[in-house]
Amino acid sequence: MNSWESDPAYRAVVRAFVDGDPLDQAGGPLDVRAVVAGMRPSAKDGFLLEEVPWGRFPEGARVREALERLRSGDVGAAGSALGTLIGLCANDMRAAVAPAVPFLIRLGTEPEGRHRADALTVVGETVRMRHLGVCTRADMLRFRSDDEWSFEVTGYLQNWSVRAAREAVAADADLLLPLLHDPDRTVRIATAYALAAASSREQDILTAFHSRLLTEPHPAARAGLVLAIAQLARAYQDQGMVVWMRACCSEPAQPPEVRVSAALGWMCLTDLPVPDELRAVLETHATDEVARLMAPLPWMRAVETTTGSGLQRCLHAMLRPGADDIEGCDDPWS
Repeated sequence: MNSWESDPAYRAVVRAFVDGDPLDQAGGPLDVRAVVAGMRPSAKDGFLLEEVPWGRFPEGARVREALERLRSGDVGAAGSALGTLIGLCANDMRAAVAPAVPFLIRLGTEPEGRHRADALTVVGETVRMRHLGVCTRADMLRFRSDDEWSFEVTGYLQNWSVRAAREAVAADADLLLPLLHDPDRTVRIATAYALAAASSREQDILTAFHSRLLTEPHPAARAGLVLAIAQLARAYQDQGMVVWMRACCSEPAQPPEVRVSAALGWMCLTDLPVPDELRAVLETHATDEVARLMAPLPWMRAVETTTGSGLQRCLHAMLRPGADDIEGCDDPWS
């Protein structure tokens, strides 16, 4: 494999985004937002990978190869392919993964697919900037604004990679929304994680989240829906959800995992002091059992450590701001 320094795509990115003004690339061949927006619906539906200019972005050839392995039907090859894609996200190299999002969504909708939840989980990671273990009230569910620039390790403007992926999710929301009712709860959780980052269609998605929450039978999926509602509300500054989260947290009829997730959501949606009532709810219901139940949720996996659960770390950071962390966060994908 060629080193980055000798790779033409890497060199082009450095010239354009490191040595030059990134804004000069807006709408051009190196703007991944334009590439994803310009993909023909028939190309996405027909899995016409040859229509995507993978070679413009560092590691693009590996992404195309991973998608081909995912379609091969070989279980081992598919697992390796998913590892490649999630590894690129973990290593802050999303520019080439963003054009894969429409194809991953379609893999997630295939009724007989063996890796549907995993494909959708990769979508959920592509549409978020690297989390870096942040679990404070201000940052846990926050999406960076477009004027707050962040760069990938290759020098590519990460804001554009994430924006392209979020717009791809919004464009295919009608494919994803039915998956909130999928028989496989891991698919339902991964779908909520992806939809929570959509760049538009927020009202349709919020309505679907609330509707599903009324009938969702699995505790972890219920908790995930509440966190998804909070994250989408945070992205669109929906202050009505602050009131809803507080009411949900305070309602004794709600199951513990819903009340705890609503408390997390409330703390992330407002900077008001945490009231004693909410602290009491967490002291009663944020048990080790609830922490284990919520552990598979992507939001919790992003902040868990080798010795502490994601929920434990979140509550420590949110209820004791300024205190030492219980442990530095390991890379969840290492």
